[in-house]
Amino acid sequence: MTSPAEIQNSLPPGVAQRVRSIKLTDGVATVVADATGLNRATSAELQRDIERIVAEQPDVSEVRVALMADKVQRRIIAVGSGKGGVGKSTLTANLAVALARAGRKVGVVDADIYGPSQPMLLDASNSKPTAEGQQLIPVESEFGVKLLSMGQLIAPGKAIAWRGPMTGSALGQLMDAAWDDTELLLVDLPPGTGDVQLTMLQKFKPAGAVVVSTPQDLALIDATRAIDLFRQSDVPIVGIVENMAGYLCPHCGQPSDPFGSGGAEGAARALDVPFLGRIPLAMEIRVASDTGQPPAANDGTYGQAFSGIAAALSDWLDRQ
Repeated sequence: MTSPAEIQNSLPPGVAQRVRSIKLTDGVATVVADATGLNRATSAELQRDIERIVAEQPDVSEVRVALMADKVQRRIIAVGSGKGGVGKSTLTANLAVALARAGRKVGVVDADIYGPSQPMLLDASNSKPTAEGQQLIPVESEFGVKLLSMGQLIAPGKAIAWRGPMTGSALGQLMDAAWDDTELLLVDLPPGTGDVQLTMLQKFKPAGAVVVSTPQDLALIDATRAIDLFRQSDVPIVGIVENMAGYLCPHCGQPSDPFGSGGAEGAARALDVPFLGRIPLAMEIRVASDTGQPPAANDGTYGQAFSGIAAALSDWLDRQ
Protein backbone atom coordinates (compact mmCIF):
# COMPACT_ATOMS: atom_id res chain seq x y z
CA MET A 1 0.00 0.00 0.00
CA THR A 2 1.19 3.50 -0.82
CA SER A 3 2.61 5.35 2.21
CA PRO A 4 2.37 9.06 3.03
CA ALA A 5 6.16 9.29 2.57
CA GLU A 6 5.87 7.93 -0.97
CA ILE A 7 3.16 10.49 -1.76
CA GLN A 8 5.39 13.24 -0.36
CA ASN A 9 8.29 12.08 -2.52
CA SER A 10 6.11 12.16 -5.64
CA LEU A 11 5.60 15.91 -5.29
CA PRO A 12 7.95 18.44 -6.97
CA PRO A 13 10.32 20.14 -4.48
CA GLY A 14 8.53 23.50 -4.68
CA VAL A 15 5.22 21.86 -3.82
CA ALA A 16 6.59 19.34 -1.31
CA GLN A 17 8.20 22.04 0.83
CA ARG A 18 4.76 23.53 1.47
CA VAL A 19 3.16 20.25 2.54
CA ARG A 20 2.80 19.95 6.31
CA SER A 21 1.06 16.58 6.62
CA ILE A 22 -0.33 13.71 4.54
CA LYS A 23 -2.75 11.02 5.67
CA LEU A 24 -4.07 8.11 3.62
CA THR A 25 -7.11 6.27 4.97
CA ASP A 26 -9.33 3.92 2.94
CA GLY A 27 -8.12 5.48 -0.32
CA VAL A 28 -8.71 9.07 0.83
CA ALA A 29 -5.54 11.20 0.85
CA THR A 30 -5.77 14.26 3.07
CA VAL A 31 -3.03 16.81 2.45
CA VAL A 32 -2.43 19.92 4.57
CA ALA A 33 -0.28 22.58 2.86
CA ASP A 34 1.00 26.01 3.87
CA ALA A 35 -0.05 28.80 1.47
CA THR A 36 1.44 31.65 3.51
CA GLY A 37 2.64 34.49 1.27
CA LEU A 38 0.81 33.23 -1.83
CA ASN A 39 -1.85 35.28 -3.57
CA ARG A 40 -5.25 33.84 -4.44
CA ALA A 41 -4.29 32.62 -7.93
CA THR A 42 -1.04 30.97 -6.79
CA SER A 43 -2.79 29.28 -3.86
CA ALA A 44 -5.37 27.81 -6.26
CA GLU A 45 -2.57 26.59 -8.53
CA LEU A 46 -0.83 24.93 -5.56
CA GLN A 47 -4.04 23.14 -4.64
CA ARG A 48 -4.59 21.93 -8.22
CA ASP A 49 -1.02 20.63 -8.46
CA ILE A 50 -1.37 18.66 -5.23
CA GLU A 51 -4.73 17.22 -6.26
CA ARG A 52 -3.48 16.18 -9.68
CA ILE A 53 -0.23 14.56 -8.57
CA VAL A 54 -1.58 12.81 -5.49
CA ALA A 55 -4.58 11.46 -7.44
CA GLU A 56 -2.13 9.66 -9.76
CA GLN A 57 -0.62 7.61 -6.91
CA PRO A 58 -1.58 3.96 -6.36
CA ASP A 59 -4.28 3.25 -3.78
CA VAL A 60 -5.54 6.87 -3.88
CA SER A 61 -9.18 7.22 -4.88
CA GLU A 62 -9.90 10.68 -3.49
CA VAL A 63 -7.78 13.72 -2.63
CA ARG A 64 -8.68 16.35 -0.05
CA VAL A 65 -6.44 19.42 0.22
CA ALA A 66 -6.56 21.90 3.10
CA LEU A 67 -4.60 25.11 2.66
CA MET A 68 -3.54 27.07 5.71
CA ALA A 69 -1.81 30.43 5.90
CA ASP A 70 -0.51 32.78 8.54
CA LYS A 71 -2.53 35.99 8.62
CA VAL A 72 -0.79 38.81 6.76
CA GLN A 73 0.22 41.61 9.11
CA ARG A 74 -1.23 44.37 6.96
CA ARG A 75 -0.64 48.00 7.86
CA ILE A 76 -2.67 51.00 6.75
CA ILE A 77 -1.28 54.43 5.95
CA ALA A 78 -3.84 57.19 5.50
CA VAL A 79 -2.92 59.96 3.05
CA GLY A 80 -4.94 63.04 3.85
CA SER A 81 -5.26 66.78 3.64
CA GLY A 82 -7.67 69.25 5.06
CA LYS A 83 -8.24 70.79 1.64
CA GLY A 84 -8.93 69.60 -1.90
CA GLY A 85 -6.71 70.34 -4.88
CA VAL A 86 -3.35 69.91 -3.13
CA GLY A 87 -2.29 66.80 -5.07
CA LYS A 88 -3.04 64.19 -2.42
CA SER A 89 -4.24 61.55 -4.91
CA THR A 90 -1.24 62.06 -7.19
CA LEU A 91 1.07 61.65 -4.20
CA THR A 92 -0.74 58.49 -3.05
CA ALA A 93 -0.47 56.83 -6.46
CA ASN A 94 3.21 57.69 -6.84
CA LEU A 95 4.08 56.63 -3.30
CA ALA A 96 2.43 53.27 -3.98
CA VAL A 97 4.35 52.78 -7.23
CA ALA A 98 7.66 53.79 -5.64
CA LEU A 99 7.11 51.45 -2.68
CA ALA A 100 6.19 48.58 -5.02
CA ARG A 101 9.39 49.18 -7.00
CA ALA A 102 11.27 48.98 -3.70
CA GLY A 103 9.85 45.51 -3.07
CA ARG A 104 6.84 46.15 -0.85
CA LYS A 105 3.48 44.51 -1.55
CA VAL A 106 1.26 47.56 -1.83
CA GLY A 107 -2.42 48.25 -2.39
CA VAL A 108 -4.32 51.51 -2.83
CA VAL A 109 -7.83 52.16 -1.54
CA ASP A 110 -9.41 55.17 -3.21
CA ALA A 111 -11.53 56.36 -0.29
CA ASP A 112 -12.54 59.56 -2.07
CA ILE A 113 -16.00 58.10 -2.70
CA TYR A 114 -17.44 61.21 -4.36
CA GLY A 115 -14.42 62.09 -6.50
CA PRO A 116 -12.39 58.94 -7.24
CA SER A 117 -9.29 59.55 -9.34
CA GLN A 118 -6.96 56.60 -8.68
CA PRO A 119 -8.17 54.55 -11.70
CA MET A 120 -6.95 57.31 -14.03
CA LEU A 121 -3.72 57.87 -12.12
CA LEU A 122 -2.83 54.15 -12.18
CA ASP A 123 -4.17 53.51 -15.70
CA ALA A 124 -6.87 51.15 -14.44
CA SER A 125 -10.03 52.91 -15.60
CA ASN A 126 -10.98 50.02 -17.88
CA SER A 127 -10.25 47.30 -15.31
CA LYS A 128 -13.23 46.20 -13.24
CA PRO A 129 -12.86 44.32 -9.95
CA THR A 130 -14.54 40.95 -9.63
CA ALA A 131 -16.06 39.41 -6.52
CA GLU A 132 -16.17 36.11 -4.70
CA GLY A 133 -19.34 35.99 -2.67
CA GLN A 134 -19.59 39.33 -0.89
CA GLN A 135 -15.87 40.12 -1.14
CA LEU A 136 -14.33 42.29 -3.85
CA ILE A 137 -11.09 41.22 -5.51
CA PRO A 138 -8.77 44.19 -6.21
CA VAL A 139 -7.46 44.97 -9.67
CA GLU A 140 -3.71 44.64 -10.18
CA SER A 141 -2.31 47.63 -12.05
CA GLU A 142 0.55 47.41 -14.52
CA PHE A 143 2.79 49.00 -11.86
CA GLY A 144 2.49 46.11 -9.38
CA VAL A 145 0.01 47.99 -7.18
CA LYS A 146 -3.40 46.54 -6.34
CA LEU A 147 -6.30 48.98 -6.48
CA LEU A 148 -9.92 49.36 -5.48
CA SER A 149 -11.94 52.49 -6.19
CA MET A 150 -15.57 53.50 -6.60
CA GLY A 151 -14.41 54.83 -9.95
CA GLN A 152 -14.10 51.21 -11.10
CA LEU A 153 -17.62 50.32 -9.95
CA ILE A 154 -19.74 53.09 -11.47
CA ALA A 155 -20.26 54.39 -14.99
CA PRO A 156 -17.73 57.06 -16.08
CA GLY A 157 -18.95 60.55 -15.25
CA LYS A 158 -21.78 59.34 -13.03
CA ALA A 159 -22.24 61.40 -9.86
CA ILE A 160 -22.41 59.65 -6.50
CA ALA A 161 -24.99 61.37 -4.29
CA TRP A 162 -24.94 59.34 -1.07
CA ARG A 163 -25.49 60.22 2.55
CA GLY A 164 -22.88 59.48 5.21
CA PRO A 165 -23.89 55.91 6.18
CA MET A 166 -23.72 54.76 2.56
CA THR A 167 -20.21 56.14 2.10
CA GLY A 168 -19.13 54.33 5.27
CA SER A 169 -20.54 51.08 3.93
CA ALA A 170 -18.76 51.58 0.58
CA LEU A 171 -15.47 52.25 2.35
CA GLY A 172 -15.92 49.05 4.35
CA GLN A 173 -16.32 47.01 1.16
CA LEU A 174 -13.13 48.47 -0.29
CA MET A 175 -11.13 47.94 2.89
CA ASP A 176 -12.43 44.41 3.57
CA ALA A 177 -11.68 43.16 0.06
CA ALA A 178 -9.51 40.14 -0.73
CA TRP A 179 -6.15 41.91 -0.45
CA ASP A 180 -4.40 38.53 0.01
CA ASP A 181 -0.63 39.03 0.41
CA THR A 182 -0.78 42.85 0.38
CA GLU A 183 1.29 44.09 3.31
CA LEU A 184 0.65 47.82 3.06
CA LEU A 185 -2.52 49.70 2.15
CA LEU A 186 -2.31 53.36 1.22
CA VAL A 187 -5.70 54.99 1.67
CA ASP A 188 -6.37 58.08 -0.43
CA LEU A 189 -8.76 59.99 1.82
CA PRO A 190 -11.16 62.67 0.56
CA PRO A 191 -10.49 66.27 1.55
CA GLY A 192 -11.65 67.50 4.90
CA THR A 193 -12.55 65.82 8.19
CA GLY A 194 -15.91 64.18 7.56
CA ASP A 195 -17.71 60.82 7.64
CA VAL A 196 -15.20 58.83 5.57
CA GLN A 197 -12.28 60.02 7.69
CA LEU A 198 -14.10 59.16 10.92
CA THR A 199 -15.02 55.68 9.66
CA MET A 200 -11.44 55.05 8.60
CA LEU A 201 -9.96 56.21 11.89
CA GLN A 202 -12.46 54.49 14.17
CA LYS A 203 -12.98 51.20 12.36
CA PHE A 204 -9.73 50.48 10.54
CA LYS A 205 -7.10 52.11 12.80
CA PRO A 206 -4.35 53.32 10.44
CA ALA A 207 -0.76 52.73 11.54
CA GLY A 208 0.11 56.26 10.49
CA ALA A 209 -0.87 59.27 8.39
CA VAL A 210 0.85 61.31 5.70
CA VAL A 211 -0.49 64.86 5.34
CA VAL A 212 -0.20 66.75 2.05
CA SER A 213 -0.25 70.51 1.66
CA THR A 214 0.82 73.21 -0.74
CA PRO A 215 3.05 75.98 0.69
CA GLN A 216 0.33 78.64 0.87
CA ASP A 217 -1.15 79.72 4.19
CA LEU A 218 -4.74 78.76 3.30
CA ALA A 219 -3.81 75.13 2.57
CA LEU A 220 -1.62 74.95 5.67
CA ILE A 221 -4.52 76.03 7.90
CA ASP A 222 -6.56 73.07 6.61
CA ALA A 223 -3.60 70.69 6.82
CA THR A 224 -3.27 71.63 10.48
CA ARG A 225 -6.91 70.61 10.99
CA ALA A 226 -6.22 67.24 9.39
CA ILE A 227 -3.24 66.69 11.70
CA ASP A 228 -5.40 67.58 14.68
CA LEU A 229 -8.02 65.00 13.64
CA PHE A 230 -5.38 62.27 13.33
CA ARG A 231 -3.92 63.19 16.71
CA GLN A 232 -7.35 63.12 18.36
CA SER A 233 -7.67 59.55 17.06
CA ASP A 234 -4.17 58.58 18.26
CA VAL A 235 -2.92 58.01 14.70
CA PRO A 236 0.82 58.80 14.46
CA ILE A 237 1.79 61.44 11.91
CA VAL A 238 4.42 60.04 9.54
CA GLY A 239 5.04 63.55 8.25
CA ILE A 240 4.04 66.43 5.99
CA VAL A 241 4.69 66.61 2.24
CA GLU A 242 4.88 69.98 0.50
CA ASN A 243 3.38 69.65 -2.99
CA MET A 244 3.50 72.14 -5.87
CA ALA A 245 6.66 73.57 -4.34
CA GLY A 246 8.40 75.77 -6.89
CA TYR A 247 7.99 76.13 -10.63
CA LEU A 248 10.69 76.28 -13.31
CA CYS A 249 9.61 78.36 -16.30
CA PRO A 250 10.05 76.29 -19.49
CA HIS A 251 10.71 79.46 -21.53
CA CYS A 252 13.16 81.51 -19.49
CA GLY A 253 14.36 78.84 -17.08
CA GLN A 254 13.80 81.04 -14.05
CA PRO A 255 12.35 79.49 -10.88
CA SER A 256 9.31 80.98 -9.19
CA ASP A 257 7.03 80.10 -6.27
CA PRO A 258 3.40 80.81 -7.23
CA PHE A 259 2.12 79.11 -4.05
CA GLY A 260 4.86 80.40 -1.78
CA SER A 261 7.90 78.53 -0.50
CA GLY A 262 8.72 76.49 2.58
CA GLY A 263 5.34 76.88 4.25
CA ALA A 264 4.79 73.15 4.84
CA GLU A 265 8.29 72.68 6.21
CA GLY A 266 7.77 75.58 8.58
CA ALA A 267 4.41 74.13 9.66
CA ALA A 268 6.07 70.77 10.30
CA ARG A 269 8.56 72.44 12.64
CA ALA A 270 5.81 74.37 14.40
CA LEU A 271 3.67 71.26 14.84
CA ASP A 272 6.62 69.04 15.77
CA VAL A 273 6.07 66.53 12.99
CA PRO A 274 8.59 65.27 10.40
CA PHE A 275 8.93 67.00 7.04
CA LEU A 276 9.07 64.31 4.34
CA GLY A 277 10.02 66.42 1.33
CA ARG A 278 8.82 68.51 -1.60
CA ILE A 279 7.24 67.76 -4.97
CA PRO A 280 7.65 70.54 -7.56
CA LEU A 281 4.87 72.12 -9.61
CA ALA A 282 5.63 70.71 -13.06
CA MET A 283 3.77 70.24 -16.33
CA GLU A 284 5.41 66.83 -16.72
CA ILE A 285 3.77 65.52 -13.52
CA ARG A 286 0.36 66.77 -14.65
CA VAL A 287 0.66 65.18 -18.11
CA ALA A 288 1.94 61.88 -16.69
CA SER A 289 -0.93 61.80 -14.18
CA ASP A 290 -3.57 62.49 -16.84
CA THR A 291 -2.22 59.62 -18.98
CA GLY A 292 -1.93 57.10 -16.16
CA GLN A 293 1.85 56.93 -16.18
CA PRO A 294 3.06 57.85 -12.66
CA PRO A 295 6.48 59.55 -12.66
CA ALA A 296 7.53 57.22 -9.81
CA ALA A 297 7.48 54.34 -12.30
CA ASN A 298 10.81 55.59 -13.69
CA ASP A 299 14.03 57.13 -12.42
CA GLY A 300 13.61 60.60 -13.91
CA THR A 301 13.89 63.81 -11.92
CA TYR A 302 10.26 63.79 -10.81
CA GLY A 303 10.26 60.07 -10.15
CA GLN A 304 13.18 60.57 -7.79
CA ALA A 305 11.23 63.25 -5.89
CA PHE A 306 8.45 60.75 -5.15
CA SER A 307 10.89 57.94 -4.46
CA GLY A 308 12.64 60.04 -1.82
CA ILE A 309 9.38 60.55 0.06
CA ALA A 310 8.54 56.84 -0.34
CA ALA A 311 11.94 55.99 1.17
CA ALA A 312 11.18 58.20 4.18
CA LEU A 313 7.84 56.44 4.63
CA SER A 314 9.51 53.05 4.27
CA ASP A 315 12.09 53.96 6.94
CA TRP A 316 9.28 55.03 9.26
CA LEU A 317 7.50 51.71 8.75
CA ASP A 318 10.69 49.77 9.48
CA ARG A 319 11.13 51.62 12.78
CA GLN A 320 7.65 50.81 14.08
